[in-house]
Amino acid sequence: MAGADLNDLGSFMRVADAGGFRAAAQRHGVSASSLSDAVQRLEQATGVRLFNRTTRSIVPTEAGQRLLERLRPALTEIAVAYDDLTPGGEPGGTLKLDVPGVVARHILPPIAAAFLAAHPRIRLEISVTEGLVDVMEAGCVAGIRYDEHIAADMMAVPIGPRRQRYVGVASPAYLAAHGTPRHPAELEAHAGIGHLFPSGRVAVWEFERDGERIRVRPEGRLITASSDIQVAAAIAGNGVLFTFEEFVAHHVKRGELTTLLDDWPLEFDGPRIYFPRSHRRDPALAAFVRFVRAL
Repeated sequence: MAGADLNDLGSFMRVADAGGFRAAAQRHGVSASSLSDAVQRLEQATGVRLFNRTTRSIVPTEAGQRLLERLRPALTEIAVAYDDLTPGGEPGGTLKLDVPGVVARHILPPIAAAFLAAHPRIRLEISVTEGLVDVMEAGCVAGIRYDEHIAADMMAVPIGPRRQRYVGVASPAYLAAHGTPRHPAELEAHAGIGHLFPSGRVAVWEFERDGERIRVRPEGRLITASSDIQVAAAIAGNGVLFTFEEFVAHHVKRGELTTLLDDWPLEFDGPRIYFPRSHRRDPALAAFVRFVRAL
């Protein structure tokens, strides 16, 4: 693999993201034959097949998928590092971002304030949406989401904490009346306060420890997309809630809520700012990405 060319690696990623040579060629303004040649060179260099090809589709093999997962963040870092070298004066313009509520409330405020102070010619427009957003259709330059909600063909850079976690909580009064669950399986006997996604799906609580995996669908009298309503209901004794630690830390400290199942940690990667590759040279976005990476 030492002889692999960066351009060939980039071509491989473009074909995988587009789902085919012709689609990738149209998207990036190159010839399909040049992309095919690049993938063939990579397959020769690695000695493994990177795509399974049929008359209707082209999808990465298991080896190709592993390469893609390792390759994407590396090429993103290279592209951002290259853009950092681009000379120019103080950037200006408007940066439109779409972010989820937890980012808007607990992660972005200090970053946005410091960024505006550092870049007086840039204007920020930030919309808050809990569901998935096509940033281009929404007129945004970039968005912030968690990994599972970021399309595979987007560039993505971490912002905020690298790791976050969900915590389980209930009010002391609820636990006194219904008992404290000691194992995730016991949650099925409790009233669960559910989180409703814009799609209409209710979030499932998933636990894993020492090879044991458990999925629990909360069953209770309240399902809502509002974190404020969820937390208020938990404090009022309406059931058990699993949510971002940031949403309930203050109430736990005050004794209004008690954490549950702390020995079953629910940790996940923090959010990322994501954007189409074609947006990376936008002056305001490039300045924001540099600012975030320097924090």
